[in-house]
Amino acid sequence: MPFTDVGELCAPGQPLIFEFGWQSWSPTGTYRLDETPPRAADQNIQLICYRPETPVPDGAFQGEGLIAVDPGDGAPISVWSAPDPTRVPSIRVRRHGDRLTVSADGPVRHWEHEGHLDAALRRWAVEIAEGYAPSAYPAVPPMWCSWYGYWDKVTDADVIENLRLAERHGVDADMFLIDDGYEAEIGDWLELRPGFGSLERAVGAIREAGKRAGIWVAPFLAGRRSRIFREHPDWLVEGAHAGVMWDQELSVLDVTHPDAAEYLIHVFRSLSELGLTHFKLDYLYAGALAGRRHEDVDPIAAYRRGLELIRMGAGPGATVHACGAPMLPSIGLADIMRVSPDTAPQVHPKAGDVSQPSQLGARLTGAAREFLHARWWVNDPDCIIVRPQVEAREEWAAHIDATGGLRGASDPIAALDAWGLETTRRLMVPTRTDPS
Repeated sequence: MPFTDVGELCAPGQPLIFEFGWQSWSPTGTYRLDETPPRAADQNIQLICYRPETPVPDGAFQGEGLIAVDPGDGAPISVWSAPDPTRVPSIRVRRHGDRLTVSADGPVRHWEHEGHLDAALRRWAVEIAEGYAPSAYPAVPPMWCSWYGYWDKVTDADVIENLRLAERHGVDADMFLIDDGYEAEIGDWLELRPGFGSLERAVGAIREAGKRAGIWVAPFLAGRRSRIFREHPDWLVEGAHAGVMWDQELSVLDVTHPDAAEYLIHVFRSLSELGLTHFKLDYLYAGALAGRRHEDVDPIAAYRRGLELIRMGAGPGATVHACGAPMLPSIGLADIMRVSPDTAPQVHPKAGDVSQPSQLGARLTGAAREFLHARWWVNDPDCIIVRPQVEAREEWAAHIDATGGLRGASDPIAALDAWGLETTRRLMVPTRTDPS
């Protein structure tokens, strides 16, 4: 849809504009009119980390489903918002002299809030989730995750070693998450990378230790090297390109195709039967990309259907942990949500784009979305990494300490020095149940 004007504000002072990013990794924050908010460094990043169909023109501010303006002179906060989580327009603000013009490419609702911007955002979060999200969230215990220690070369032996070291050193992880690197290819989730070892052995050891077992899946992706891509091209969304990662082009699973839907259910049912109960679903933006599907449904409806199919396969007791996920369309379907880009051992991102892995990007967007915790889901600010090789590890630990969300250690426990081990123990606490 084309953008049409939906409002205007007088802004003679120094207004602040809050941009809400499309998905987990999309930058989110508050900016002055003379600032340029973060934008994609290249087309592949625009596709994978921003809203691909609506790049922001020069001189405009843009929020996906939400933009808020604090006039800065004591006047009420103005909020323009999606009408509900299933219809998410892009909303823009441009300056024209001493006035701000607001436009959108879909229906919006507008309201004003007397008070501070943070209070307006909390009110908005409660109101838009009404009828979709639960009214309360139980505390989630801390976890250990393989990613930031072993990357995509993780083995079953690595997981089992850290399971034993956690008990020996008093690292209180309730769940052990096997992240990316166990699978043969992106899309072939039930086939193992030859160097990983045995999924049954790793999960069995975790459960025998009285812990919960979790696994990483990018359920809506099919890489060009995958068996799914080669053998079932009819299961893919026609015309949908999900970007380039893992040194290959990525396609999108069409969850409206009956056979593809059954495959998705089968994958998660099979993983559940192994004893896995926590599912970290990554690169979920792919499920909401435009393209020709078996059924003529809009991308957000297809995305939500995909998450419902995963629930069917994983079973009623499973935990759905979303990442790289469209924010508003996930309300009511994700138990835990990554609310920032990936962190990293480095402070600054490559190419200067804060949607890319970095402590800086994770801190900025994670803090700006703290108001969502225990209102839409349990926030995931990303993992605790505090081994000596991590830059500015004290600052990263302080960021995690300030959040109410999920705590997940991701260092090889053997790599921690005395400070890192003490800090990890201190930060490994259950999530707060009260929204801030």
